Amino acid sequence: MPKIPSINPLLQAWLLEGPLSAQVPAYIARLRRGRYATHTSGRCLNGLAHFAHWMSMCFLPTRMLDEGCIDQFLRYHLPRCDCLGGALRTPNEARAALMPVLEILRAEGVIAPAPVPTGPIADELNHFDAHMCNARGLAAKTRQGRLRIVERLLLSRFAGQPVVVSLLAAEDIRHFVADQLQALGTSSNAFAIASTLRAYLRYRATCGDAVGPLLAAISSPAHWSMATLPRGLKPEEVDRLLNSFTDVLPSPKRGYAVVRLALDLGLRGIEISRLQLADINWRLGTITLKRTKSRRQDLLPLPVATGRALEAYLRHERPKTSDPAVFVRRLAPHDEPIGVDAIRRIVRDAFRRVGIPHGRSHALRHTVASRIVNQGGSIKEVADVLRHRSLNTSMIYAKVDHGALSGVALPWPGSQP
Repeated sequence: MPKIPSINPLLQAWLLEGPLSAQVPAYIARLRRGRYATHTSGRCLNGLAHFAHWMSMCFLPTRMLDEGCIDQFLRYHLPRCDCLGGALRTPNEARAALMPVLEILRAEGVIAPAPVPTGPIADELNHFDAHMCNARGLAAKTRQGRLRIVERLLLSRFAGQPVVVSLLAAEDIRHFVADQLQALGTSSNAFAIASTLRAYLRYRATCGDAVGPLLAAISSPAHWSMATLPRGLKPEEVDRLLNSFTDVLPSPKRGYAVVRLALDLGLRGIEISRLQLADINWRLGTITLKRTKSRRQDLLPLPVATGRALEAYLRHERPKTSDPAVFVRRLAPHDEPIGVDAIRRIVRDAFRRVGIPHGRSHALRHTVASRIVNQGGSIKEVADVLRHRSLNTSMIYAKVDHGALSGVALPWPGSQP
């Protein structure tokens, strides 16, 4: 039995003499692989011991465990818990501590694999997912978002029944859209729902269904092309942003490198999170993007300032890890890359520190484009730097070309000639 981090003797007894005692070594090994701090490891084992004690009180055998048992423990036992020994009672911490034990039990074959949804709706979603992947080439995240919307539509009309698209009426579509927008009435949600329903119905058309009346029932959300201005940063805001990464922050070099990649190369957050060490050619001064939004490989020059920022992070701040990602987790579990949400949070926190109100990471791409056109660059150059596949996508940046616009501006009525 491996050494257990310091926890109450009563909790240790619950661990070593309870129904999960056989899984304790694998659980501790998992904590060590993730290089969790001693205090955090103790909290996790505390939660596991508390759950094992509850299992003993309920006479719940290990082979019967599943997500439902953990949910029952969190929802019904913790609020009324009077267990001794300083047992962990925080639901979020307890859930984080307990979910890994299910993975261990499934890997050991003690409990059944996680159930896979079955039935007519699940089959229909699987077929639609295969179509989006194989025929449309959509990314996994895009497919997941569309599947959630289509699942809600099918459940609203065919719950517990076979999926027969010919039974769908235009009124069903209109009611569904109205219900979804009542729950979240943003313009982005309206666009997502409309585009998803059209994509699904067009897929059903390839299966032989007559979907013309259903497509006609999907209204297009109001959208005026080029109606807004790209919200980039002013030069003084850029300076304040870059100077905000001081040593008082937990990872200033990582944050500075992330912002430089976005400001100098116009990289998207997801492209930054997916960068690998092998993608950087230090000798030639280039970065290769292999996992882009458009699913193509792009070779970009590495500016000196950006390269120095990356070098400072890699040499002096990046944790020791076997993971090939450039940006990896600072906190446990270690040996994992940070996700796109962490990239966005780094930029958002930096905006907040310097008092910039429009705190979205995409503002840095807008800043790159605005800088190009205001220094005399063309829209084609903007499209090349931002890697837009269509010039139409980049045309909005003509609205921030102050030099060109001043040449066509009409005099203000009443102004002096």
